[in-house]
Amino acid sequence: MARGQRKAIEDKITEKEELIQALKTRLKAEQSELDALYKEKRDRDLEGLNQMIASSGLDLEEAASALQEYIQARQIQQPA
Repeated sequence: MARGQRKAIEDKITEKEELIQALKTRLKAEQSELDALYKEKRDRDLEGLNQMIASSGLDLEEAASALQEYIQARQIQQPA
């Protein structure tokens, strides 16, 4: 019983190469989308911090100094 013409190995290789290239393209697009989402999250977080600092009446240096003091105190309380 004839099964039909079998694909030449060269055709199979070409198909796999094309599939791999398509997957690489898709992966690159998905990575770009993920990077954009991370950037959007970072921007939202920074905007929240900016609003908090503005509403506190502190300037950026004062807020940074207060945060640094908090971090140092926390590290003393919880040594690594």
